[in-house]
Order: sequence, then C-alpha cells, then structure tokens
Amino acid sequence: MIKLDNLNIQPIHHEMGEALQYKIDQKAKPIGSLGQMERMARQIGMIQGTLSPALSKPVMLTVAADHHICEEGVSPCPVEITWQQCLNFLDGGGGIGLFSQEFGFDLRVVDAGVDYDFKPHPKLIDAKVRKGTRNFLKEQAMTSDECLHALNNGRKIVAQLAKEGTNVLGFGEMGIGNTSPASALLSVLTGLDLENAVGPGSGLTPDGVQNKTRVIRAAIDKHGISEDPIENLARFGGLEIATIAGGMLEAAARRMVIITDGFITTSALLAAHAIEPLVVEYAFFSHQSQEQGHKHMVDYLKGEPILDLGFRLGEGTGSAVAYSVIKGSVAMLNKMTSFDEAAIYNTANDGIRID
Repeated sequence: MIKLDNLNIQPIHHEMGEALQYKIDQKAKPIGSLGQMERMARQIGMIQGTLSPALSKPVMLTVAADHHICEEGVSPCPVEITWQQCLNFLDGGGGIGLFSQEFGFDLRVVDAGVDYDFKPHPKLIDAKVRKGTRNFLKEQAMTSDECLHALNNGRKIVAQLAKEGTNVLGFGEMGIGNTSPASALLSVLTGLDLENAVGPGSGLTPDGVQNKTRVIRAAIDKHGISEDPIENLARFGGLEIATIAGGMLEAAARRMVIITDGFITTSALLAAHAIEPLVVEYAFFSHQSQEQGHKHMVDYLKGEPILDLGFRLGEGTGSAVAYSVIKGSVAMLNKMTSFDEAAIYNTANDGIRID
C-alpha cells in the first residue's frame, strides 16, 4: 500500500456535541427550527473544539489540469478552454471570479497539470506535475510517483494557507474532460455501475454518453481495481483531483472547514476518504450537482447538500455560494439571542424560563 507521510487526522471533537446542541437549543426559536444550519453550526463547533467557533481568511482553491482521455471523444469542448478559463479566473472573471469576490473568498488558481505555460501571477500557484494526465484508456493516468507528487502538492499548499491563518477552504476545479476520471473513480471506489456513474458532463449527447461509458469501462477492464486507493487514483484520476484530495486531507489534519463543490471535487473527497475516512467529518457539501453521479457520491459519503440550485458549472461556484449559509450558521451559534437574553419564557414548559 502506498502511504502518505506524516498524515495525522483526528476525529472532530464529538465530546463537544452535547454542549453545542444545548447552546443551539437555548436560542430564541423553536428547537430544530433552523434545520440544517443547526447541524452545520454543531459540526463546525466540533471541528474547532469550541462553543464559539470562528471562520478566518477563507480561500478558494480552484485547481486546474488537462486530460488526454479527451482523445477518445469524451468531452464536446476543446481542451484549450482549460488554460483560457484559468486566465479568465486570474483576471477575476468567470463564475468563480465573481462569486469569490461577492462571498468573501481569496481566490487562488492552482496549476496542477495544465497543458500550457502560464506567466507568473500573484494569484497563480504553480503545482504542475506534468502537462495533463495520460490517456487512461491506453495507460495509467499517472504513475504512482506522479500521483503522490500531486497529493503532496495539495498538502503543501494547504499547510501554507493554514500558517497564514486560513481555517476555511473552498475547493473548485477546471479541466476539460475531468468528468471522465471522476466517473471512473466513483465506480471504482464505490462499486456503482457505470450507467449511473457517467453523465453528459459539459454537454454530451446520449450517444456521446454511451461512448464515454464504453471508454471508461474498457479502461477499468484494462487496469483493474486495486485494493490500494492511491493506486486507483493514479490509474484513473486527474492531477487536479489528486491535488484537491491531498489538500482536503491536510485541511482535515489541521482541523479546517472543507467546502466541496460538485461532481469533480466530490470525487476528490471520495479519493481522500478512501485514503483516510475521517476526512469527511471536516467536509461540507455545498450543493447537489445536476451531474447524475454526484448524488451517489454524496449518499455514499453520508453527506447533506446545503443547496440545490441546479448547478453544474464547477470551478468552486457552489462552494462560494454555500459559504453564505455556513457563515450564517456560525453567526446563529455565536450571536443569536437566547431565550434568557431576550427575556422570553418557555410557555410550553409551564412558564419556566429557559436558562
């Protein structure tokens, strides 16, 4: 088995759960009336081990790479869009450029394996392992060493952000063709049949989806399924997926809040979970993607999407928008008046004041 060095993820502080729930229940509202926001507040309190959690310096990591599996016609989009969109994001454009500004994220674009030579930019992180993953129908997408390199790149990026005071990370991605590795990982890591794991991505026709399914099935038949999760990631994954997975693992080790986006970033969480299951305790599922396999991913990880807005853009857009709800949950825990503070009596309990 391939191992990551010095990875130490501990459970969240479950022992704080009862005290956090008591604090939430004392707010001036019917018990449970804020639904999922109450559960999110409790989870963040347990992540940080405090009754008064704080969210600090949120960063959006939009990680990009190319995929030579596109040679098999698995995407209707030209591969040049990957690097062109990265430049757009760096200029503050695109959905993630806009939403990062609107919802308070410091956007960083990570080049994990784009088939393009970028000029230095203050918001660009150079973590290129190679120019795109290989065509995994013909050979492994990455060597084991390349996959480890990408995983560790993600860990290093997150470790540095943690040193700078960040404790909230949104994850997004950019990479034409990357629903193919995500679909392959979904099937390989969960056992889901490919017909339910593969979708249209950025706009394939039904015939295109059938071709994509055939390609992925042939690749799985060729390489087989390993008992080693990192080896499976190397065989079928993407450089951006591996980099995100490493970042998520490091974020959990540092007790940071992880916000996943859609189908691709959740495939990275699947890979991270296969390496260390405790990572999911630190994760928040921003939304329910329209890509059909995403629901299977979220259900497998026992997650609860925050939003369902029909999103399927990627880039981290769902993570950015959902952060407003996450912030609201923490504000509720820290700032919402209690029955006692508001001098409200619990008439449902014989007029006894709640304190």
